[in-house]
Amino acid sequence: MKKIGPALLVTAAFIGPGTVTTASLAGGSYGFALVWALLFSVIATFVLQEMASRLGLATGSGLAQAIREQFTGWVKWAVVGLIVCAIGIGNAAYQAGNLTGAALGLSSVAPGQLRNWVWVLGLVATALLYFGRYGLLERVLIGLVGLMSLVFFSTMLMASPDWSAMLKGALSFSIPNGSILVVIALIGTTIVPYNLFLHASIVAAKRNESKQDPKGPTDLDQAIAENRFDAAMSIGLGGIITLSILACSASVFFATQTQVQTSNIAAQLEPLLGSYANLFFALGLFAAGLTSAITAPLAAAYAVSGALGWNAQLNSPRFRAIWLTVMLAGVLVASLGLKPLAAILFAQATNGLLLPIIALFLIWVMNNSQLMGHHRNGMIGNLIGGLIVLFVSALGLYKLISLFF
Repeated sequence: MKKIGPALLVTAAFIGPGTVTTASLAGGSYGFALVWALLFSVIATFVLQEMASRLGLATGSGLAQAIREQFTGWVKWAVVGLIVCAIGIGNAAYQAGNLTGAALGLSSVAPGQLRNWVWVLGLVATALLYFGRYGLLERVLIGLVGLMSLVFFSTMLMASPDWSAMLKGALSFSIPNGSILVVIALIGTTIVPYNLFLHASIVAAKRNESKQDPKGPTDLDQAIAENRFDAAMSIGLGGIITLSILACSASVFFATQTQVQTSNIAAQLEPLLGSYANLFFALGLFAAGLTSAITAPLAAAYAVSGALGWNAQLNSPRFRAIWLTVMLAGVLVASLGLKPLAAILFAQATNGLLLPIIALFLIWVMNNSQLMGHHRNGMIGNLIGGLIVLFVSALGLYKLISLFF
């Protein structure tokens, strides 16, 4: 197994319009005060994604299938129902934000209404999923992530952000007034629940396709070590991209007390690109939207198929029916004309609230010694995972309470 591979799809999935929008709003509205939330998100993403991918390697099963097999009777079907609703239906809503973001990028530099671009992008994403094999999808997504990385990281260096303020923000753990929803969204756009299902399923599929003996202890231990390196490098890259966006926005918007809006969000690239800022930001937003518009339906198909015990192959009719349903629902919702920034931010906040439930299921499965053998979670992994769940749950509970009091 390659040392760099499946985890890059996770990066491609979470660096979507939600990341661009949420990081821009975080930096533009609060400067570097929320860098700590991003740092927490990146560390937590690595911890949870490493667990999910280790599950796929050790068992050859996806997360949904593994969860399903832990329960019996009505509890089993209640859990299956939760997964189908939370990931299947939830991803349909999330897909609307992906398509809206990508269409927003295209409509800013090309003629045509936002609604029309949503349908065009939906067709493009559908074609890539229907005709493209895993290898093609991986190369397309990685290429698009590379484009975003180059543009935003170069712009951050050119913008010369206040590095001392960035360090202070990483260590302050402050929540400025009115920022709680942005904090939850920043966490939700990085630690994406459906990525846990996507990562475990892709790694399991690669393991099952390998000609090597998947049960050999030496081969499996080496594969898990390489998988851990893959996750660290790929997710770290995603964190750098998100930090670059936040830093650009803080340097351009927060420093001048300018409100981030749909019409001026591309201004954060002007220090590097000048008059070409709109064009390159549009390309970056398009790339971000298309990557997530492909991976969100794919993850939903893996999760729902695994939960229901169906064949989770790319060419399976049921598998295709699931991702096609999510795609169509996303296109229809995105066509309603909701405010782009509000819709995307809401989707990220919803992710943040869903995360604790999925993370608890993951930790439960990872402690099953019969399933995981000596690759089950240790005390440190459980402690860190538990703290992540508690922290995110506390943020979500605080937000819910604040709505009523």
